[in-house]
Amino acid sequence: MSLPKNEPMTQSFLRWPFFTDEHRQFAERLQAFVGQLGHIEHGDDDATLDSACTRLAQRLGQAGFLTACVPENFDGAFDVRRICLGREILAAHDGLADFVFAMQGLGSGPISLFGTPEQRKRYLPGVTRGERIAAFALSEPQSGSDVAAMRTTATRDGAHYVLNGTKTWISNGGIAAQYVVFARTGEAPGAKGLSAFIVDADNPGLKVAERVRVIAPHPLATLALEDCRVPASALVGSPGGGFTVAMGTLDVFRTTVGAAALGFARRALAEALARVQEREAFGQKLAAFQLTQAKIADMALGVDAAALLVYRAAWTRDTEKRRITREASMAKLFATETAQQVIDMAVQLFGGTGVISGRPVEKLYREIRALRIYEGTSEIQRLVIANEVMREGRS
Repeated sequence: MSLPKNEPMTQSFLRWPFFTDEHRQFAERLQAFVGQLGHIEHGDDDATLDSACTRLAQRLGQAGFLTACVPENFDGAFDVRRICLGREILAAHDGLADFVFAMQGLGSGPISLFGTPEQRKRYLPGVTRGERIAAFALSEPQSGSDVAAMRTTATRDGAHYVLNGTKTWISNGGIAAQYVVFARTGEAPGAKGLSAFIVDADNPGLKVAERVRVIAPHPLATLALEDCRVPASALVGSPGGGFTVAMGTLDVFRTTVGAAALGFARRALAEALARVQEREAFGQKLAAFQLTQAKIADMALGVDAAALLVYRAAWTRDTEKRRITREASMAKLFATETAQQVIDMAVQLFGGTGVISGRPVEKLYREIRALRIYEGTSEIQRLVIANEVMREGRS
């Protein structure tokens, strides 16, 4: 979906002190790439969706943009601001492009952050080039937000681990070349007894049980692990360290979910501005009505406030090199909730045409909804923020 004529995405925020010239150059190059990318054709069926994702990964890899998601030295030194800029720009163009970009990072993030030199050398270069699709397999039918309730097990058997269980809502499920799978190894109760493993897609013990269809078409699947044997060298991090691996990875990428929502919201605002300046009602442009102006003001206010929270979190992670649990949760919560409101207002300004299938604002309406759920629901983010604030108050 191309931008409305004469309504380019604003770049004024790049002058904020959160960014360096390198970030500005990255954004400029990616904007140029997006301009050449054109319309991304895909349907709801698995074959065309999978093909589109594979082609997008290859094009992003060939153009060098996946180095934002997989640090060039494979050392886990993420530049979160670059990932956020990438997600915002790609999301404003097409939700599937953002999905492919982000999942290459999330799917390989545990290896980048916690993998051994051998694991990084084997798996990361192909991800960076867009030749290998990566996936992060944490959620289960009975345990989404409640990671401690995980039931998938990994039992040590000599020089191997044997995995059994079910994973669901797995992004890139069915097209990934490798999965980072989290399972219970039992070193301690609850979240302290989890470990992470790299499982190659061609492992005979791993099967795609079903594809999961959602309102905004993305490749998602349920995975079945049945006596899935992996060598002990497939362990990422230490035994029982899986929760640390998962949370450390999400600490990097949770902020970027807010950036994707920001891209959707900016696109909705641009679409709405074009619409109200060309559409007439009762003898005047929609833009002349005070009720329209109030909506545009609220949309612009929400976009800027979300951007400040997103890039504050990213800047803090990059410059202070520490966990940003509070800042990331605030950015993710506010940006996703606000984007939902901004897009809803855009649909309202479009009227009946705003709900025609395939129109940009209708597609945005479907794309944004999942962001308030994945990588920690809005409700969970509120609990995290409250816990962090109260903990700081006690210290």
